[in-house]
Amino acid sequence: MIRLDKFLKLSRLVKRRTIAQEMIEVGAVRLNGKKVKPSRDVQEGDEIEVSYAKKILTVKVLTADETLLKRRAEAYEVMAERAVLPEPSTEDQKEF
Repeated sequence: MIRLDKFLKLSRLVKRRTIAQEMIEVGAVRLNGKKVKPSRDVQEGDEIEVSYAKKILTVKVLTADETLLKRRAEAYEVMAERAVLPEPSTEDQKEF
């Protein structure tokens, strides 16, 4: 098992561990559909949903072994990827 923030960094879903911690704290990362803490352990078979600025990525954990991740083993399988539509600005909304 490995911490969620460390898994995100080693799997290269997020560039830096501190950014992963911040994303988890604000709720941009969910583990098995639940908001969790950065210290939460990840296990094989878990689903992680990562909300980026322009997309939401859902992945299934294939390996949670830190040693294998450091050797660039396949960490996850993409389950779903969907685009986030930009919200219309107030200028686009005209009152009639």
